[in-house]
Amino acid sequence: MSSILIIAGEKSGATYGAGLIRQFKAIDPSSRFFGIGGKRMEAEGVEILFPMEDLAVVGFVEIVSQIPRIRKIFRRIRDEVKARSPKAAVLIDSPDFNLRLAKRLKKLGVPVLYYISPTVWAWRRGRLRTIKRNVSKMLLIFPFEEAIYKQEGIPARFVGHPLLERIHVAFGREEFCRKYGLDPKKKMIVLLPGSRATEIRFHLPVLIQALEIMKSAWDAQFVLVQADHLEADFYRRIVPDGLPGLTIIRRDAYEAMAAGDLILSACGTANLEAALLGTPLIAFYRLSPLTYVFGVKLVRIKNYSIVNILAGDRVVPELIQGEFTPDNLFREAKRILESPDVRAGMKARFEDIRSSLGEAPASKNAALELDRLLREG
Repeated sequence: MSSILIIAGEKSGATYGAGLIRQFKAIDPSSRFFGIGGKRMEAEGVEILFPMEDLAVVGFVEIVSQIPRIRKIFRRIRDEVKARSPKAAVLIDSPDFNLRLAKRLKKLGVPVLYYISPTVWAWRRGRLRTIKRNVSKMLLIFPFEEAIYKQEGIPARFVGHPLLERIHVAFGREEFCRKYGLDPKKKMIVLLPGSRATEIRFHLPVLIQALEIMKSAWDAQFVLVQADHLEADFYRRIVPDGLPGLTIIRRDAYEAMAAGDLILSACGTANLEAALLGTPLIAFYRLSPLTYVFGVKLVRIKNYSIVNILAGDRVVPELIQGEFTPDNLFREAKRILESPDVRAGMKARFEDIRSSLGEAPASKNAALELDRLLREG
């Protein structure tokens, strides 16, 4: 029986981790996973020592305030590794925590499979040195990343993008509107403020202000998709009671995104989900002012949305930091919603992005790489 450590510190990583575990169980049903993750990983049999929310902190300033708690988590994981002697570790994204952990695992003789590369092509390229010293193999989800790792002499493989396995819509716009009491003839704008509590606190108040402006311009309806790991009370503390025209949902996220005429989405995985579903979007992101001042000097790319990065061009609008205002959201929404040509052009580029990701079964390939690592170890 193989004992395997697995760490995922945010929603998308935990979802990808669950897919890897499911596929690996088909190879080795006796394997046992333990570590940090979410409900989907727990449903696949992972012994969760800490929920992923304990690592989901964004920004330098925010991380500093949480250092004592994160150190406590790190020490517990270290002690569990010493006690259990896992055959391997799967570290998923969350580089601030996972790269430090990889260094400790190397010293303890635990081979590391790192799934989802840090954005070394965007900033902090020096992380490649840490990866080369401490990671057995990188599993990449974007094809352009392979050349970066090959140049550095780091074992790596593009396994495919796991989102392609998950993007599925069970029913269309008419049924979605029936289910949630919406009008299929009215414009529908979907709000995705992020998956972390810190992101949502920065983003949702601005989205609500934009909603009020848009309602005065169009007879539109709005759908807010909750992060499934956050309680409804968290949103109620930010959203005014009984805000007219806003429907808050916890399930059917992909159905909402596919049914929408426009998506307003925080930068991250949700941007790519929107593109793969073919729905026009506006990307945005805001951090604390101090975190932004520190971070912007380190960024090496012009675009922040993964959709624009993959396209190599500004396909979707990006409203970052000071540009993320209700008036700017309305201006960009008006440009997209009132121009069939803009919408058609955006959708055509989304098709190109989908084609560029190929058809490789990411979760299966990742599971096979884990099996290979265990056999070689």
